[in-house]
Amino acid sequence: MHDIAANLTRVRERIAAAAALSGRSPDDVRLIAVSKSHPVEAIAAAVRAGQHIFGESTTQEALDKMPAFHARALEWHFIGHLQSNKARFVPGQFHWLHALDSLKLAERLSRLAEEREARLQTLVEVNVTADPHKHGVAVPELPALLEQLLQADLPGIELRGLMTVGPYPATETEARAAFAALRQLRDRCRQQFGIEQFTELSMGMSGDFEPAILEGATMVRVGTAIFGERDYP
Repeated sequence: MHDIAANLTRVRERIAAAAALSGRSPDDVRLIAVSKSHPVEAIAAAVRAGQHIFGESTTQEALDKMPAFHARALEWHFIGHLQSNKARFVPGQFHWLHALDSLKLAERLSRLAEEREARLQTLVEVNVTADPHKHGVAVPELPALLEQLLQADLPGIELRGLMTVGPYPATETEARAAFAALRQLRDRCRQQFGIEQFTELSMGMSGDFEPAILEGATMVRVGTAIFGERDYP
């Protein structure tokens, strides 16, 4: 577990360097430590090293871990594909959802959040490379979905920006092109729909978070570079 602290230091240094190259402060980039498939002890080691934002992608695994940290002010992000029948596990437990992809899911999340007197910060997942193996809204369908979301009565959720998974395998040039496309899409949608708080870009993982930061990422989802390979499937 001692490697986790050293790994976090290296990742933060790399984030700072990439942020500087993009003319931004490291504080402009939120580091989400992706703790899925890693045990409570690994999360605890990261917390001791000053990390307080964590990402999980399955509801049951996350809910099994969270009680160990109720005394800590941790911020939990749900970063995986969320099936409608699992939506009940998110509002009130997670602070952020990175994978909103339908009006139906948004309506259910908003209703649940209201019932629990919670607010859920949400990002719309976009399949920016049109990869058939990835989840997310197709680029041409995004404006229509945002219009539906804004017209619906959804007081329990707040639309904050976009998320994508970069191309893999990819050169740095290919990765940057995909991330730049998401940034441009966010900017167009923010202007078109007048969503002042629509500022976030969740993009970049262990293998490509630096190109993502160079293209404007405000959140990077880093697992392996912090925790090493997963302890179990």
